[in-house]
Amino acid sequence: MSNRTLRISRVQWQALLDALEVTRRERQLLTYRSLLERLQLTAPAMLTLTSALEHLAALDAKAGRPLRSALVISQSASRLPRTGFFECAHRLGCCAAEPDSAAAVSWHAAEVARVFDFDYPEAT
Repeated sequence: MSNRTLRISRVQWQALLDALEVTRRERQLLTYRSLLERLQLTAPAMLTLTSALEHLAALDAKAGRPLRSALVISQSASRLPRTGFFECAHRLGCCAAEPDSAAAVSWHAAEVARVFDFDYPEAT
């Protein structure tokens, strides 16, 4: 990612948190595409979404919470987040496995289960 700061509005940030909370309560996963459509981000939309999800992952990791961004997956057959998610989780010290490894896939499944079972505070 470039050094350029990518931002979303407070309304979009709250919409992101709300979407992830509904998804968590329903014990479902959410695709990047559906999240992009819901948030109606402007170009570069995917970079902005990625930046927001990485920021949320950093906040969750710092607070010792499961990473809510684990609920966002590619619509590909893998049903996994993109490689950048695993790289971010690795940088944050949450996932010791290398991206694209069987261990990363197992860690993701366990992290999703932790997210489903965790009650996040109202404000982030």
